[in-house]
Amino acid sequence: YGACVLHVSPESFVGGPLALLKTGNIITLDVDARTIRMEVDDAEMARRQAAWTKPAPIYERGYGYMFSKHIQQASDGCDFDFLRTEFGAPVPEPAIY
Repeated sequence: YGACVLHVSPESFVGGPLALLKTGNIITLDVDARTIRMEVDDAEMARRQAAWTKPAPIYERGYGYMFSKHIQQASDGCDFDFLRTEFGAPVPEPAIY
C-alpha cells in the first residue's frame, strides 16, 4: 500500500525544510525511525535558506488573515496561538501502528 506523510512541520510557508525542496531532490522516509530527510548537503541547504523569502500574505482581513497570522504548526497542535493555555495535562504522543 505504501506510506503517506500527512503533516510536516515547520511548514514550507514559514520557511521549513520543505520550502527549500527542489524538483528532483531525493527524500528518504524511515517509518520505523519516524524520520524524513532531504538528501541535500548542508552547504546547499544553507544557500537555499539564505535565498528564501517568505511568500506575500494572501489575506488582509477575516478568517484567512487570522489563520495565516495565528495558527500553530502541526507539531504544536494546529490551533490558534491565542487559545493556548497552561492548564491541563500534556497530551502524549499518539501510538502509531
